[in-house]
Amino acid sequence: MLSNLRYLVGGLYFGFILVKSEVVSWFRIQEMFRFQDFHMFGIIGSAIIVGIISIQIIKRMNIPDIEGNPISIPPKDSSQWKRYIIGGSMFGLGWALLGACPGPIFALLGTGLTIMIIPIVTATFGTWLYGAVRHKLPH
Repeated sequence: MLSNLRYLVGGLYFGFILVKSEVVSWFRIQEMFRFQDFHMFGIIGSAIIVGIISIQIIKRMNIPDIEGNPISIPPKDSSQWKRYIIGGSMFGLGWALLGACPGPIFALLGTGLTIMIIPIVTATFGTWLYGAVRHKLPH
């Protein structure tokens, strides 16, 4: 149990940062999708740049994961581009309609927006449903 405490503390800290940077703000997300403000694009763009640099450092220095296992990033199958477009569009539409990315919905619940219980329950159900029918889907 204590070994999982670091994940709880890390998650709480990350949620705090998301709230304070207004990344979980419904108004900021709507501004982004309406192209009215650069705030969210700047944060997402910064995250992409940090991710690219971090992956290059991990690859070039052969940095292992926290348990000492090598990190490998398998190449994407470019012949599956249609499913990426469809899945990304569904994700973006849900994000725009809800006004929240799936990750920060827990942070929003923590800020007192109890309405976020509905997306948490439906996201959990959707994840369960996918697991139940995954073997029937084309992969």
